[in-house]
Amino acid sequence: MRGGHLARISYRCGLHGRLGVTRHDVMLPAGRALQRPLRIAFASDFHAGPTTAPALFDLLFDLIAHEQPDVLLLGGDFVSGHARNAEALADGLARCKAPLGKFAVMGNHDLWTDDRLIRQVLAAAGVEVLVNRNLVLGAPFESVSLCGMDDPWTGRPDAAPTFAGAQETRILMIHSPDGLLLTGSHRFDLALAGHTHGGQVALPGGRPIIVPSGPLCREFCYGRFDVKDNGVMLVSRGIGCSTIPVRLNANPELVICTLLPCAA
Repeated sequence: MRGGHLARISYRCGLHGRLGVTRHDVMLPAGRALQRPLRIAFASDFHAGPTTAPALFDLLFDLIAHEQPDVLLLGGDFVSGHARNAEALADGLARCKAPLGKFAVMGNHDLWTDDRLIRQVLAAAGVEVLVNRNLVLGAPFESVSLCGMDDPWTGRPDAAPTFAGAQETRILMIHSPDGLLLTGSHRFDLALAGHTHGGQVALPGGRPIIVPSGPLCREFCYGRFDVKDNGVMLVSRGIGCSTIPVRLNANPELVICTLLPCAA
C-alpha cells in the first residue's frame, strides 16, 4: 500500500463504500431552551494515508459545504501512519465554513504518531482541539457546552476537567465508545463517537465481522443509542479505511445531528 496506489484502485472500483449523510434529531429534556435548532456536522476516522484515497475527502468537504452546519465536530483518527499525512486534509478543512467553529478530539492513530504536528495542521485549518476541557458555543447557543475528552486508552482522559463548569446542555466528543466508561457521574445530552468504522467490513445488513478491541466497541459498534441514566450517543462509521483499503457493507458517512428544544 506504499504511496496509496492500492487505495486509489480500491476507490475507483467502489471498494471504499459510498459516502452519504446520516441524519438524527435529538430532543433536549423538558425545560431546556434553545433559540433555534442547533445543526451539528460530525465526521470521524479519516485515516489520511496509504489506506484511504484522497478523492473521498473531496466528496466529504463538498457534502459539508452543502449541509451548512452551525458547528463542525471531528472525532479523531485523522491519519494512518505518519502525522504528515494530515496535510491531505488541510485545504479541505480550511474551506469548511461553520459559524460556531470547528472542533476536534484526537484518536488513537493520532496519538501513536506525532500528534503535535497533527494539531498544527488542524490549527492552521481553523480547527481547535479539545483535550479534557470544554467551551461554550457562541450566540445564540450560550447554554450549550462542547466537552472534548481524550482517547480512553491511548490518551490521558479525565472527566473532571472535561465537564468542569459546563453549561446545562452538554455535547460530549469522544473518539471511542469506550469513553463512556470514564465519564463517571457526569451528564451529557449528546455524545458523538467514532473509532469502530461500523466494522468496516460487515455482513449484509451491517453486522460487523471484526471490530476494534475495547469493552464497548461491539455493543456500541454503530448507530444511535440511549445511554442509561444519560443522553443519546451516536457512533459513526467514519470516513476512511484503516489497515486495509476496503469497506464492505459499512459505508462511510457524514453525520448531521440537529439538537432540538423539547416540544411545548
